[in-house]
Amino acid sequence: MGGPFVCPVCGNSDPRLIGIKNGKPYCRKCIIFCGKEAPPFLPCPKEAPLQLPYSLSKEQHVLSQRIIYNFVHGIDTLVYAVCGSGKTEISYGVLSYAMERGMSVGFALPRRDVVIELHQRLVSAFPKNRIVAVYGGHNSVLDGDCLVLTTHQLFRYPKYFDLLVMDELDAFPFHGSDVLEAMFYRALRGHCLMMSATPSKTIVSLFKSPGHEMLTLHTRFHKHPIPVPTVKILRNPAKILFLISKLRDFRKKKKPCFVFVPTISECETVFRVLRLFVPGGSFVHSKKPDRSRVISDFKKGRFLYLVTTAVLERGITVKNLQVIVYDAHSEIYNAASLIQIAGRAGRKADAPKGEVYFVAEKEKPFLAAAVKEIEYCNTFLQSVSPPR
Repeated sequence: MGGPFVCPVCGNSDPRLIGIKNGKPYCRKCIIFCGKEAPPFLPCPKEAPLQLPYSLSKEQHVLSQRIIYNFVHGIDTLVYAVCGSGKTEISYGVLSYAMERGMSVGFALPRRDVVIELHQRLVSAFPKNRIVAVYGGHNSVLDGDCLVLTTHQLFRYPKYFDLLVMDELDAFPFHGSDVLEAMFYRALRGHCLMMSATPSKTIVSLFKSPGHEMLTLHTRFHKHPIPVPTVKILRNPAKILFLISKLRDFRKKKKPCFVFVPTISECETVFRVLRLFVPGGSFVHSKKPDRSRVISDFKKGRFLYLVTTAVLERGITVKNLQVIVYDAHSEIYNAASLIQIAGRAGRKADAPKGEVYFVAEKEKPFLAAAVKEIEYCNTFLQSVSPPR
């Protein structure tokens, strides 16, 4: 007799999450991940010239070359780099290396909106290559020179990727999901590159073990400090009055602003109040069907502020952006998520400054921890030390 059933997709062996259908076991834990798998990969070496309208910094170039070296020598790499350091651009070198050698290449991210944005960036960076986006509702084409996909779509690619890049591994819904993590490693037949501004202690420990290396970059590519958040402890009505006052000030100066709130319901409620006093804004959250259009309009300057949930926490760069986290004391946040949110400000070389406010009703340890980590990273501006 064989041993207990182990799901070949997610590794689940819990008998409480295993059912029987037509006399055969199936896994309830990953049952939603069903659909067409990708066709077999056919190696096809081709040119993959990288086209960037700017040059990598010295530190970025050193990291890029080290990642290629590690990939060639079978070493998995973690890039631990601050928001705005240019992590994505650092990965371009190894993407080009792998595509030119006919390898299967993937770039996975937890969120659909970030996949869409990154796909556009990779199409511009590799104009001679077939860059394909795969996400929910957009999965009719499953093969290409480089696949940019949500982690939810990795179930379609068992033992498929020679190189699999994983960005934002600390983000929801990938972070904390053993099913998505299992599907990531199931999709990998070669080696991986992981990237994060706020990796967990578990991940850092893993990449200090044999066969792994962690590379760090604690400065932004433009060598300006990360805007340090100001914590404001306020209750209503002072809390909402502060928000109105700052948005009016930003509006006069024509500075765009993200107002982050913890929940979808609060997103809509706060916007209904703000629009009475500060015209020219809108709101987005994961359930808003036209959010892609709203975000596009914001980037074009048609809105001066957006009230948003964590859907815009990552993967978006807007020149001269200011950031306010409203109800920053909420338990939905932690130091890592607040660091990511604060990292939306000051990302452009020609607009490296920005104001960041954590507006909270009470002190929380993670508020101080986020500020302390950003201040720590800024100390590296005095002595940049590239990795070996």
